[in-house]
Amino acid sequence: MMRTVVRGCAAGAVGTTVLNAATFADMALRGRPSSQAPAQTVDKITQDRVPGAGDDKENRLSGLGGLSGIAVGVGTGVAVSLARHAGLRLPWWLGGLVTGALAMTATDLPMARLGVSDPAGWSATDWVSDAVPHLMYGLATYGSLLEDGR
Repeated sequence: MMRTVVRGCAAGAVGTTVLNAATFADMALRGRPSSQAPAQTVDKITQDRVPGAGDDKENRLSGLGGLSGIAVGVGTGVAVSLARHAGLRLPWWLGGLVTGALAMTATDLPMARLGVSDPAGWSATDWVSDAVPHLMYGLATYGSLLEDGR
């Protein structure tokens, strides 16, 4: 079981790296700023208990927002690894799609529930900017869990 968890952590880390690379590439290509939604979500979850004021607090929230993304990515990798260990074996492309959708839901649902973001009001560009990196995450994570392409 421990090996399954470790494999999931490693696969989630691979996927998270791919997601971050895709997101940063999108920012560089389109000249868009980084999203403040992860930091705002952390601020809402912690109920304004992050210490500091001004830039110090904003920097802490930004760091915690980034760390929360890593936690979701690694945690999703573990969940998918445990599901595979339990016998759920999907084709690579479908497993990748499901894994990406799971990570996207784990990220976007709390933001929506806390009122940080409203996906119903997102533009097509907003959806693509969110969905494509998560799809890449899913394919990389699920692909990392496959043994000999199975």
